[in-house]
Amino acid sequence: MNKCPKISVIVPVYNNEGSLPLLWEALLQLEKKLRELSVELQMIFVDDGSSDQSLKLLLDFKSNRQDIKVVKLTRNFGAVHCSKTGMRFVEGDAFTIIAADLQDPPELIVEMVKRWLNGSKFTICERSGRQDPFMTKLFAKIYYFLIRKLVIKNYPKGGFDMALMDKVMLQPLVQSSKSVYTPLLAYWLGYRPEVIQYHRAPRAHGKSQWTFMKKLRAFLDVMLGFSVTPVRFISSIGALVAFISFGYGFSVFVHVIYNKIPVPGFATLVTLLTFLLGLIILMLGILGEYLIRIFNDTNLRPEVVIDNIW
Repeated sequence: MNKCPKISVIVPVYNNEGSLPLLWEALLQLEKKLRELSVELQMIFVDDGSSDQSLKLLLDFKSNRQDIKVVKLTRNFGAVHCSKTGMRFVEGDAFTIIAADLQDPPELIVEMVKRWLNGSKFTICERSGRQDPFMTKLFAKIYYFLIRKLVIKNYPKGGFDMALMDKVMLQPLVQSSKSVYTPLLAYWLGYRPEVIQYHRAPRAHGKSQWTFMKKLRAFLDVMLGFSVTPVRFISSIGALVAFISFGYGFSVFVHVIYNKIPVPGFATLVTLLTFLLGLIILMLGILGEYLIRIFNDTNLRPEVVIDNIW
């Protein structure tokens, strides 16, 4: 008798006690629909150091369903590292990651599974619209514009969070370095994705933990982990400034020789020095960000610390 294919669903959890009961019901409904397709479901919950009742709810789910996995991290390590931890426990033939806040509807997984059963190794759900605050939408628009211009030209304009990936994609993601942004790495691997369009719903429970600083760190991980454009850009700026500086110096020398104008005074020199020093500090900062990521990948510090596994 042929074994039924299995889909693993990874759920990173961080202070989601309000939405977890609804998510649990949605996952049970998802399981019924997958059974109609003769597909099994594995559920993996990873608690990312929640300070509310999220872990208690997950253990309640576990008491009713012994086949689910609950992993607890010692503290909050971030959604990307939390999701990557869940990948270590994948037993399915394909896997996906779904947010616990229900902004991305679990029923989309059924359509992705159908595409996978028809041979697609990589299916993504691209956001055609989103009901988020204005600043969130503005940041997202700038972020995805820069990704398309500097990193991956054909990256979805609206971005994506949900994706179903065949198990052939699992090992490169799990073995990736600590500083690599795994959602972008999945797209970078080169598997041609099938695309499902959807409209992202507003958040119904709790407050988003995806703060501006976390978004900024993710942006830096993407730009500095997948592109050398920043280094080449500052090199070009340095060459341009040097060329202008040499030209300006030669112009001053000529004017002094022919006594056409007086030598520029103190204010001009201070302005030039301030500008050039600021530029140098900026360049060193960008190079420092690259070095920080090299340091993080070469030291022996673990990416996450697992406190318990049920």
